[in-house]
Amino acid sequence: MIHLVTGGARSGKSTFALQEVLRHAPEGPIGFIATAQALDEDMQQRIRAHQAERDARFLTFEAPIDLSGALAAPAPAAFVVDCLTLWCSNVLFENLHHSGGALPDAAAFDQKIAALIDQLSACSRPVITVTNEVGLGIVPGDALSRSYRDWLGRINQRVAARAERVTLLVAGIPMQIKPSPYASGA
Repeated sequence: MIHLVTGGARSGKSTFALQEVLRHAPEGPIGFIATAQALDEDMQQRIRAHQAERDARFLTFEAPIDLSGALAAPAPAAFVVDCLTLWCSNVLFENLHHSGGALPDAAAFDQKIAALIDQLSACSRPVITVTNEVGLGIVPGDALSRSYRDWLGRINQRVAARAERVTLLVAGIPMQIKPSPYASGA
């Protein structure tokens, strides 16, 4: 079961994801797949704050790039992936670093997304996946930022298409958008 949790920055996505995963695996263990990298003091503080929200039931897997490998871990009863937003930027910046500053080849990036979708779909345990909805604001002024926004939008669409549930958080309020609460004709 894939549950995609999306919304804006500071909308309550991570807290909601932790609550959801505890419904699926109240006794644990729960795999927490962290994609953040502590590259500066601000990120170090954010990581520490997120770590403080989790108790001993959570096993942390640091996977800034290799989400598929972390999802193959044998022990957890369920997973939280937090988050696809940072995973996307990590993959883009890794490509920029190794290519001398060139944006990723669309086919190569598509293969990474396909591999992630396949691993999410193959996972026999519930996976609560967090992402940001970055396409609701202004059009970014530079090519790298537009590329990032576009790739994250593609990732979100593809994960949402495979997910059994999609929840949008706005100001801490979860709104179920898949399955649609109106699908039964109510």
